[in-house]
Amino acid sequence: MAGNLWEYPSVVDRIDEAQLVGYDVEATDGRIGKVDEHTVEAGSAHLLVDTGPWILGRRVLLPAGTVTEIDLETFTVRVDRTRDEIKNAPEYRPDEHRGDPDYRRRIGGYYGGPAI
Repeated sequence: MAGNLWEYPSVVDRIDEAQLVGYDVEATDGRIGKVDEHTVEAGSAHLLVDTGPWILGRRVLLPAGTVTEIDLETFTVRVDRTRDEIKNAPEYRPDEHRGDPDYRRRIGGYYGGPAI
């Protein structure tokens, strides 16, 4: 993957205009959930996705570099990972992982980029 895993790619337009909470999130092979939180913070941008019943209500953190498109008309965020890749990612637990550099290193390694 080219670019910084923790930054939105240049192909993603108008990220600052979008309030992404509630947007559907689609992997390359289907829907995975809805955006629960997101940040555009330089060097640590990411989406927190609630997978709902698809994988038993897990929450997963997706680095912004996985985003390929934000469709402001259909309220959809598309990412360049498969459902299985996301399903098998380390689970995000806010009480344990928010701001945890070790968790970010694991996520960065899992998705093929550097930790922040």
